[in-house]
Amino acid sequence: MTAKVVVLDYGSGNLRSAQRALERTGASVEVTADADAAMNADGLVVPGVGAFEACMTGLRQIGGEKIIAERVALGRPVLGVCVGMQILFARGVEFGVESTGCGQWPGAVIRLDAPVIPHMGWNVVDAPAGTRLFKGLDPDTRFYFVHSYAAQQWEGSPDAKLTWATHTVPFLAAVEDGPLAATQFHPEKSGDAGALLLGNWVEGL
Repeated sequence: MTAKVVVLDYGSGNLRSAQRALERTGASVEVTADADAAMNADGLVVPGVGAFEACMTGLRQIGGEKIIAERVALGRPVLGVCVGMQILFARGVEFGVESTGCGQWPGAVIRLDAPVIPHMGWNVVDAPAGTRLFKGLDPDTRFYFVHSYAAQQWEGSPDAKLTWATHTVPFLAAVEDGPLAATQFHPEKSGDAGALLLGNWVEGL
């Protein structure tokens, strides 16, 4: 059976590059804002680029936060990417303004306290034992990041598998928490490593 994946179109994100990267895994991929398609797909990918508040505004316009909550409650896989990861947290703080996120995970996404911002380019990550997303990837594998904000603490489930990276300060590079997973980096821009990670996620659908 071919896995059916929906890339949620809420006006934010590299939709076509995400679609192409997922199609490389052999999945059947649709880019849509349709709630029924998003609910019924085997996997839902929530991309995101730009500002936290703008992404949340676009997401709310299509009821995306409700789709995510409903899928997670039903144990149906969701993958957030970049700002699509950040908006899964309770809140984001940008330019001194606090915005409300989806609230799937407690805690805040805040600015990286680093001399060079944004954190842009290739970086290694520290994945935990038993990770599904990073299965088969060497510890020195690099992924492509471009962001100025990140979750820097974890207040959610103690059972979640947390992958960390460092750009002057440590931050969450990925989370695997039951049906809900997310990466701060862009797997669709991370070459073969990103393709393998997406393949691992699709394989688990």
